[in-house]
Amino acid sequence: MMSHSWPVIWQPISAMPFVANMIEEALEDTREQIKTLTDASARPHVMDDATVDRIDRVHAEQTEFMDIYAEQISRWRNERPPVNQARDLDRMEEQNRQLREATTAVLALSRELRKGTIERVMEKSDIELGLEAFRRR
Repeated sequence: MMSHSWPVIWQPISAMPFVANMIEEALEDTREQIKTLTDASARPHVMDDATVDRIDRVHAEQTEFMDIYAEQISRWRNERPPVNQARDLDRMEEQNRQLREATTAVLALSRELRKGTIERVMEKSDIELGLEAFRRR
C-alpha cells in the first residue's frame, strides 16, 4: 500500500489539530489544482511534460499520505476518544475521503492534459496540425 521507505511515526491524539490542519490544507490545495487544470484543459498545449510529471508525482505522494492519515485516524478511534474528539475524527475522515476524490480527479485531469502538452503538439506534422485546426472550425 505505502511505498515510502521511511518509518511512519504515529502521533498521540494531542496532535489531532495538527493532522486535521494538514488534511484540510491538502484538500484546499487540491481543489485549487482541479480548478487550474480544468482551466488549462481548454489549452493543454500551454502545459509541458515536466509540469504534468510534477503534478503526477506530488499527487501520487499525496495518495500515500491519505493512507497514513486514514491509519492514524483509525488508531485514534481505537483509543475510544471522548465524543468531541470522535466528532473531530468523523470530520477528518470525511475530509480525507474528499481529498482522495479530489486527488483522483487531479490525476485524471493530468492524464488528459498529457495528451495535448506542447511536446505532443511538437511531435505532429504540419499536415496533422492543419487538419486539427480545420476540424475545430
